[in-house]
Amino acid sequence: MDFRSSDTVTGPRSEDVLPDTATAAVKVVVVGGFGVGKTTMVGSVSEIRPLTTEETMTQAGVGVDDNVGVETKTATTVAMDFGRISLSDELILYLFGTPGQERFWFLWNGLFEGALGAVVLIDTRRLQVSFDVIGRLEERGVPFVVAVNTFPGAPKHPVEALRSALDLPDEVPMIDCDARLRASSRDVLMTLMRYLHSLAVPLT
Repeated sequence: MDFRSSDTVTGPRSEDVLPDTATAAVKVVVVGGFGVGKTTMVGSVSEIRPLTTEETMTQAGVGVDDNVGVETKTATTVAMDFGRISLSDELILYLFGTPGQERFWFLWNGLFEGALGAVVLIDTRRLQVSFDVIGRLEERGVPFVVAVNTFPGAPKHPVEALRSALDLPDEVPMIDCDARLRASSRDVLMTLMRYLHSLAVPLT
């Protein structure tokens, strides 16, 4: 029997093919504590269908994962999220979202390989889940920006108070965002790119 068919599709889908004008690609990692919106951000901004590794949360995580404040969350990333966005005709960003639970942080080593920078998503209702995340980035020497994700009922704090709570240096950019919105997530990535450029180009 001949299983070949003229309808068989091989190779990437047309919408996944890189534009001919692309000349540079940058790897960016989206990090943060459990339930801060990493998968949402990658999915909202990606121009291709994002790859996700979400699994249904089970009783196995009870007492292990800190889900205080996100008790209604039913799925979680267990490996990574992946997406892609063209910031211009020439510049492509590859986005890698990390798992938030500490028991999966061993995967960060591979995900950070070759990354030029990171976005740290925070939830003002649960700032404490961001402390270790930022500490790990600082230990690795990875440049990052902080994006304050919008959640219903989340308290709003002055930027100075948030910087103090997170012990952030003045030069690290902080930006408000709504990870559900493509334009807002894109603004965060543009902020990161401008910050990386400022670090690469010394002031005269």
